[in-house]
Amino acid sequence: MTTRITFEQELRELNRSLEEMGLFVENALEKLTMAIEERDKNLAETMIKNDRYVNDMERTIESKCLSLITRQQPIARDLRMISAVLKVVTDIERVGDHVVDIAELLVRFEEADPCGISSHIPVMLVAAKEMVRDAVDAFVGKSIEDAGKVIASDDVVDDLFNRVKADVIERLRTERGNEDHCIDTMNIAKYLEKIGDHAVNIAQWEVFKETGSIDKVRLL
Repeated sequence: MTTRITFEQELRELNRSLEEMGLFVENALEKLTMAIEERDKNLAETMIKNDRYVNDMERTIESKCLSLITRQQPIARDLRMISAVLKVVTDIERVGDHVVDIAELLVRFEEADPCGISSHIPVMLVAAKEMVRDAVDAFVGKSIEDAGKVIASDDVVDDLFNRVKADVIERLRTERGNEDHCIDTMNIAKYLEKIGDHAVNIAQWEVFKETGSIDKVRLL
């Protein structure tokens, strides 16, 4: 087996590892949806404990990338692929962190319900979850077109964030005693907005992987 064939196999394995990490985080977002809808504090607590798995995946993939760079000394397209993966795993790991951040807030809610503060929270969660899924799929599937759709969809999440903010402001204006839950709801929306931003980053790295440019600036 030639060195080039072995290298290509390792690149495919790297892509599979990234896809697996993405699927794990997508599943975590699905569980987060269940925890919010069912007010399931036990599920939220389990998600907090499982955070280390995403961190372990990140370190494993980073190690594979660095090994490929030092052993194979890739150039051009292959180097773009490996360097983009190094960036994307960081964004996926940060999505996992924000899922845990939200789970920790849910544990604090007790009998209160963030959806009761703003009905836009579940809609925003679905939108952010779809962005992450579509971004990872675009990267793994090498689709600039799909990456562009993810980047464009960021406006939807931003608009939902503004709607949640308006709901929270109205609740603070008209009610007393719910201040802490209103602030927690606002923080949940902020974390969801950040998840959307990380999905955009992943999509932008797909564009870089295929073209060598990001935000129309040539990097490699």
